[in-house]
Amino acid sequence: MKLNVIITSTRPGRNGEPVGNWFFDHARQNPGGFNEVVLSDLAQQGLPLLDEPHHPRAQKYTQDHTKAWARIVDGSDAFVFVLPEYNYAPPPSFYNAIDYLALEWGYKPAGFVSYGGISGGMRATQSAKEILTTVKVMPIPEQVAVPMVFDHLKDGVFEAPQIVRDSADTMIAELARWAGALKTLR
Repeated sequence: MKLNVIITSTRPGRNGEPVGNWFFDHARQNPGGFNEVVLSDLAQQGLPLLDEPHHPRAQKYTQDHTKAWARIVDGSDAFVFVLPEYNYAPPPSFYNAIDYLALEWGYKPAGFVSYGGISGGMRATQSAKEILTTVKVMPIPEQVAVPMVFDHLKDGVFEAPQIVRDSADTMIAELARWAGALKTLR
């Protein structure tokens, strides 16, 4: 099974890159039932505001960036969205990436590594869960929340406290259970 860690922020100077890199490395060392862990960075995917002429359910993609994104999502068994909180919500890049596709998302679980100020991005994950369920992604309850992320960044590297590492291990193991169970529906 393949776990896809997706860095959702595309903002220059973003904190999502060091947090996402930390989680990716952590998941590779502690795969919890996944035999492959990959990293996708929306800043590298180059998805402009949805520019496909057909509804995503038709899968009649015309743009190379959409075709590449469809292969990445379709080839994944579970997702971890590294998600900041912008104005109590996920970044627009998250919504845009979800909206590009429809069927490729279906019957796969998702977890979150959220970060931000005092709330640790948890308000953003609540909004993200609602949109994910419309494309038949199962958001699991376990997540990793990083409040006051700035306090854990040193020279561009995220230094995870023990509670964050423990939360990551719990979430990864749970994602593997769900991915195995949902695989029968795909």
